[in-house]
Amino acid sequence: MKIKRKFVMLSAIALLAMSFAGQSFAASTPFNDVNLSSVKDKIASLQERGIVKGVSTDEFKPDATITAAQGIQLIVNALNLNIDNIKFFKAPLATDYFAKASNDAWYADALIIAANNGLELPADLDPAKQWTKEEFIQYLMKAAEVTNNLPLINIKPLKFADEADLDVQYQGAVQRALVLKIADLDADGKLNPKEEISRADAAVLTYNVLEYIAAHQAPAPVEPETGAAE
Repeated sequence: MKIKRKFVMLSAIALLAMSFAGQSFAASTPFNDVNLSSVKDKIASLQERGIVKGVSTDEFKPDATITAAQGIQLIVNALNLNIDNIKFFKAPLATDYFAKASNDAWYADALIIAANNGLELPADLDPAKQWTKEEFIQYLMKAAEVTNNLPLINIKPLKFADEADLDVQYQGAVQRALVLKIADLDADGKLNPKEEISRADAAVLTYNVLEYIAAHQAPAPVEPETGAAE
């Protein structure tokens, strides 16, 4: 019985881990555990686009937290990052960039892609570490800005109740996310930067950044008109 229980627990953990990897249940059924959530429409939109998956046919587990590997996979999925146009002298491995990674893990490809798309993830990244809100915002914003050539704007930093808790290396990304309405403060005016980020919060931030990108696309270059010489 203990062996069976352990197997069931491991299976549940594996499904949760894979649910941002595009390898879990398809987006054919709306999630029934976000019906009462104020952000259910944003989660549903990401589900319809195949950016997030469920841990079962109808469960999203919005309150579960995410690891670094899951967060990176979500960012890669959402921004459609790839290495299609990069030529390598040898096949890249996740451990070429991150010593604590496993080359056989489900997240290996996402780490390789992230490392080659300007996310500037630390070399000592632990894929199994639970990511905080400030960490997810940092790398989501970095990926969005680097890969989409978003316009540079001057911002007036916002004051918020727990800004002293913010790690200095994440201040710029967090401030930009707040000013651009990609991230929000809670009812007490707090960001809770050190709090482990939930799947729901990560999904909302991802949805918001995609909406911002869509609204601020650089205009397509105008092709010069050609015609017969007079």
